[in-house]
Amino acid sequence: MANALSSLVITGSKEEYETVGIGKFIPEKSRKELGGLNSFTGKWETLCSSRWCLITSHKLYSSAYDPNEKTFEKLLIANRGEIACRVIKTCRKMGIKTVAIHSDVDANAVHVKMADEAVCVGPAPTSKSYLNMDAIMEVIRKTRAQAVHPGYGFLSENKEFARRLASEGVTFIGPDTHAIQAMGDKIESKLLAKNAKVNTIPGFDGVVKDADEAVRIAREIGYPVMIKASAGGGGKGMRIAWDDEETREGFRFSSQEAASSFGDDRLLIEKFIDNPRHIEIQVLADKHGNALWLNERECSIQRRNQKVVEEAPSTFLDPETRRAMGEQAVALAKAVKYSSAGTVEFLVDSSKNFYFLEMNTRLQVEHPVTECITGLDLVQEMIRVAKGYPLRHKQADIPINGWAVECRVYAEDPYKSFGLPSIGKLSQYQEPLHVPSVRVDSGIQQGSDISIYYDPMISKLITYGSNRAEALKRMEEALDNYVIRGVAHNISLLREVIVHPRFVQGDISTKFLPEVYPEGFKGHKLTDLERRQLLATAASLYVAEQLRSQQFLGTPRIPIAKSKRSSWELSVHLGDGTYPVAVSKDGSSFSVEVDGMKLNVTSEWNLASPLLSVTIDGTQRTIQRISRNASGETSIQFLGTVYKLQILTKVAAELSKYMPEKAAEDTSSILRSPMPGTVVAVSVKPGDMVSEGQEICVIEAMKMQNSMIAAKTGKVSEGQEICVIEAMKMQNSMIAAKTGK
Repeated sequence: MANALSSLVITGSKEEYETVGIGKFIPEKSRKELGGLNSFTGKWETLCSSRWCLITSHKLYSSAYDPNEKTFEKLLIANRGEIACRVIKTCRKMGIKTVAIHSDVDANAVHVKMADEAVCVGPAPTSKSYLNMDAIMEVIRKTRAQAVHPGYGFLSENKEFARRLASEGVTFIGPDTHAIQAMGDKIESKLLAKNAKVNTIPGFDGVVKDADEAVRIAREIGYPVMIKASAGGGGKGMRIAWDDEETREGFRFSSQEAASSFGDDRLLIEKFIDNPRHIEIQVLADKHGNALWLNERECSIQRRNQKVVEEAPSTFLDPETRRAMGEQAVALAKAVKYSSAGTVEFLVDSSKNFYFLEMNTRLQVEHPVTECITGLDLVQEMIRVAKGYPLRHKQADIPINGWAVECRVYAEDPYKSFGLPSIGKLSQYQEPLHVPSVRVDSGIQQGSDISIYYDPMISKLITYGSNRAEALKRMEEALDNYVIRGVAHNISLLREVIVHPRFVQGDISTKFLPEVYPEGFKGHKLTDLERRQLLATAASLYVAEQLRSQQFLGTPRIPIAKSKRSSWELSVHLGDGTYPVAVSKDGSSFSVEVDGMKLNVTSEWNLASPLLSVTIDGTQRTIQRISRNASGETSIQFLGTVYKLQILTKVAAELSKYMPEKAAEDTSSILRSPMPGTVVAVSVKPGDMVSEGQEICVIEAMKMQNSMIAAKTGKVSEGQEICVIEAMKMQNSMIAAKTGK
């Protein structure tokens, strides 16, 4: 099984073994000769087992570490979060000691606890910590690290960092400075791609100097255009412009984001291909002239130019197109003497014409899906290549074995622009590792803080199957079983995407989200049957709680008279409707009548568990009760979406109409930030007249800049508050645009 191979364990630090997939320790005495832990079944298996066989031609397994193949004694990870944890796991497997760096707010982070050593490199802002080359170089000298793995983002594609490492004899786990310069710079990489006979997008092959030049170039190319950071990636510093005004605004925001994220505000402009697919090719090359393409990843489900759902392989590519894209990707890698793992990204139109987008000279966020279908541990391969070892595979050895899907789980509110950042402490956190064929790459744990300073990713949730339908079904189950409390998250959006008919059929593009949800994401829309299932489940849960509260456990107290009650008449409010519900108990099951229909609801009713498996007329559902209060209000996560209900007895419901309702807050005179962040610009002052839609201020959150606009035409009054931004429990007040006469 290819996915199992990516977590095969042969050796590790502290005389222990660990899986790449789930991070469980196995004592050395439990290891069998030529065996390893299957991260998907959780069972120890021998290498000769049929479940481990990729194809008969495979004689070498990249995940099997050869202890005689010496690499490095100590490696520093110049990153944080899940990718730092991911690198540490492979280093443990290879017997390499690790050094973690961290900012002061990350002192208790998981990657810090996992590493053999950890050193603080500065305060929370990335420019003073994870981008602080001087501080990181000092840590390298102090710890005597022999190599540095940069992960992705931060300094991973910074040629100056790679140069400084080389000057001190420290190995950079990645390509050399020439390749980083050539491929990391979008302008230079496009020219090189043309020379290597790689298909490219029409555009301006130079640096855009200012907004006026941006408008002129955009007119020459023809709208729409894509404005993007020359040194960028990950959706940062990218804007689509459809006219002159959007070009000027896009130039301003893109340059600011690029400077903040990459320390380089240079921009380029190219033709925006409307309604394309985003498909990328994973390449792997060594220092001996060998290069492979490890198949493709479909990355078309995006919001704000950032990927949300990825899969491998793609439903769209035929073998001929796959080979053509792979060969062009390898040709580009060889043209710059590339050595390491890298990704060549393409836009693919409906006719399967493909165009070079960019090359990322680093490990991609979505690399696990490639590991699942090929059996390769890409971090291990990067370390081997950096040490000078040749690749152990030929192109014919690279399989497509099964299907893998990855969902990026973010601390975001998906109901606001498909995901605006959320901060807070993870009060409860439980990964769905009990679900078969699930891998979770994360760098957080229960009690971790999601802050305004870094990307809001919680984890990467990966499922594997022998085919796409199986992988998607497992993803659906995994999302239902993922417990995240304390912050908003995007599980409801992810679940809706993977079960949507268009996605299931493979009919997707980079415009999938705005096309499917033109009015924004509203959550799952219940069918009549699903509504009855939810009402029946909520009513049964309410009765189960009432019965539990009548029990006296651990006490000799004897009730005066045993309760004979076996039926309840309830009123359940959901959405815009109120529904009479009748419940009767029969053993551990409840018979519930909703809309004149009877449903049988069965469960173990373990009310202390965050997850509750319920069977409704033979249909199994996993639900989560998020909250409840004494007034009967409860929130239940059902089919991925959280629904608010109020459950009252029939008598209480009749009396509730006499209860006064709390008046809604008057927000007509304020502009409230929809997300936590930092105010980086204020565009108005007291006495200014503002019109509806005019920019009031700019909020930066998780490296993205967002323009706050006036909802009304009015006048800015002296001292009037217009915007309150709460970040890290501190509130920042801003002047308000008060509606004038």
